[in-house]
Amino acid sequence: MLEEINSPEDVKKLNDQEKKQLAEEIRKYILEIVSENGGHLASNLGVVELTIALHTVFDVSKDKIIWDVGHQTYVHKILTGRREALKTLRKLNGIAGFPKTRESETDCFNTGHSSTSISAALGMARARDLKGEDHSVIAVIGDGALTGGMALEALNDTGFSKCKMTVILNDNEMSISPNIGGLNKFLSKLRTKKLYTKSNISAKKIIWKIPGIGKPTVKIIQRVKRSIKQLIIPKMFFEDIGFTYLGPVDGHNITELENILRLSKQVETPVLIHVLTKKGKGYEIAESSPDKFHATGPFNISTGEPKKEKTSDYSKIFGDKLVELAEVNKNIVAITASMKDGTGLSKFQKMFPERFFDIGIAEQHAVTLAAGMAKEGITPVVPIYSSFYQRAYDQVIHDIAIQNLPVVLCVDRAGLVGADGETHQGLLDMAFFRLVPNLTIMAPKDFKELEDMLEFAINLKKPVVIRYPRGGESNEVKFEKHEKMQLGKVEFVKNFNEKSVDKVSIIAIGKAVAKGMKLAENLEKEGKDVQVINTRFLKPIDRNAIVEAIKQSQKIITMEDGTIINGLATAVKEIIAEEKLTNIDLETHAYPDKFIEHGSVEELEKMYW
Repeated sequence: MLEEINSPEDVKKLNDQEKKQLAEEIRKYILEIVSENGGHLASNLGVVELTIALHTVFDVSKDKIIWDVGHQTYVHKILTGRREALKTLRKLNGIAGFPKTRESETDCFNTGHSSTSISAALGMARARDLKGEDHSVIAVIGDGALTGGMALEALNDTGFSKCKMTVILNDNEMSISPNIGGLNKFLSKLRTKKLYTKSNISAKKIIWKIPGIGKPTVKIIQRVKRSIKQLIIPKMFFEDIGFTYLGPVDGHNITELENILRLSKQVETPVLIHVLTKKGKGYEIAESSPDKFHATGPFNISTGEPKKEKTSDYSKIFGDKLVELAEVNKNIVAITASMKDGTGLSKFQKMFPERFFDIGIAEQHAVTLAAGMAKEGITPVVPIYSSFYQRAYDQVIHDIAIQNLPVVLCVDRAGLVGADGETHQGLLDMAFFRLVPNLTIMAPKDFKELEDMLEFAINLKKPVVIRYPRGGESNEVKFEKHEKMQLGKVEFVKNFNEKSVDKVSIIAIGKAVAKGMKLAENLEKEGKDVQVINTRFLKPIDRNAIVEAIKQSQKIITMEDGTIINGLATAVKEIIAEEKLTNIDLETHAYPDKFIEHGSVEELEKMYW
C-alpha cells in the first residue's frame, strides 16, 4: 500500500482499515531506512497515526503544519511525495532529517531546536487574519519541548490572542531523556482524567437556537461544565489561559484522532489537543529504550545494537573526568538540559544524584540556575551542545559574565556534527563567546587535554568556556606531549628545526591541532621548516607567542573548526593590525560565513576546510 501513496490526496481516499495497514508499512519502512542511515527513530515511530490523521483532515497545500523540533517529520515527508527520497536521509545532497522549506512547500517552516512551533504558528495565524485568508494553522509540540520557556511565552500570548489556531500536544512523556519537572507532573494528571475528552459543539449550537431559553441555558451549561472540569482536572491551566482543551486522545487510534481534529476546526479560538503517544511505537526494542533510540547511528534491527562498535568520545571523557574531580571536590555540581546521556553525565547522576540537576529543555534556565549556585559558593559545570548554547547567550552575558561568576560552560558538539545539518552544526560558539568580556575560552587538542582543561577551569574560579567536538580524537595523530596548563599560554607541539630560512608557523586550536600536524608533515615534504602552535586559549590569547611566530615565519597558517568570522583567524589578524606588522603571508582554514548543510563530517570537512 505504501507504494501507492504519493501525496496527501492518496491518504484521504483510504478507509480506516487501509490507514491502519499504511501505518504498519510506514513503521517498517522507517525502521529499515534508519537502521541503515541512522536518524531519529523513536519519535517518528510514535507519530505515525497522528501524521496520517493530520493529512486526512487538513489540506497541506494551504493549511500550515509546524512541527516543533522537526525530527519527527519522516512520516510527513513520506506522505508528501518524498517516500523514495527518504532513502537518502541525512546523506550529502540527500533529504534532510528536519523540515526544510527549500525541500517542499509542505514544509512551511524550518525547525531544528525545540519550543519554537507555537510562536511560529501564531505568527502565521495572525498573518492569515491580517491578509483576510482562510486556512488552518497547526503547531505540533512534544511535552518535552513544552518545558522550554519560549513555548510557555507563546502559549500565554496565543491564549490571550483569541486567534483561531490549533496546538497539538504530543505527549509521550519523553524529550531525549525522560521528562521531569512540574509540567510533567501536571500532564500526568491530565493523562489519567479521561472523563473530560469531548466538547459538544453541535449540541451547543442546537440549544442556542431554542427561542427564549437557548442562550441562558448554554451559559448555565458552560458554567456547570467548567466547574465539573475544575473538579475533574485541578488547575485547568490551558483553559484558564484561553485555550479550548480537547483530550486526552489515544494517539495511535486514527479514527479518534480524525474525529477530534475535525472537532477542533469548528472552534474559532485557540484549541489545544492533548494526544497520548508512545515513543518507539511498533518496535519493541525502541519502546523499551526510547532515549537510546531518540537519535541513533546505523543499527541491527533484530538486536538494536549499533553496527559500528562505539568507541570512547569527548563526552564520555568529560563525564568520567568530572566524576573523578567531584569525588574530591564536594562543591562540584552538574546541570543538564535534558541531555544527560548525550553529554556524558549518566555516571555522574548515579554517583552523585544529590548534585545532579536535570532541568528539562530549558537552556536559559540552566545557565542562570548555575549563576545562582555559583554566587553562593557552588561550582556548577554545565555541558550543553554548541547549537543549543545559542539559546542561552543572554544568560551567559547578563547572569554569569557581568558578575564574573565561576561557572564552567562545557560546549559539546562544537564544530561540525554532520548529518543533522544547519540547525545543529556547532560552528558559531567561538565567534559569539569571544565577544563576551570576562570569559576564558579553551579548546582541547585531544582527550588528555580536555581532562587537563576541565580540572584547570574548575580551579580557576572564573567563568570558563571549554568547547570540544562530537566523537573521538584524531586517529591519525597521537600527541605524546602535554604541557601544564597556564592561563592564556600556548603549547608548542612541534618546533622549528632552526636550520631552514623558509619557515611556516601553523597556529591551531582544538580539533584543528591534529589537522595542523598532518599539514606540517606535507609541508615538510616540500622542504618547509614548520612549527605547530596549539593556542589552547582563544581568550585570553597568547599575544607574545603569536607575535614572535609571525616575526620568525615567512608564512602563517591558522586552523580552527569554527566560522571564519571572529574566531582564531580574526584574533590573529587583529594582532597583526594592532602590532602594525607588515608583509604577512597569512592563510586561514575555517568554515565560511554560511550555514553548512547536512552530510558526513568527513565529506563536509573535505568540502569546506
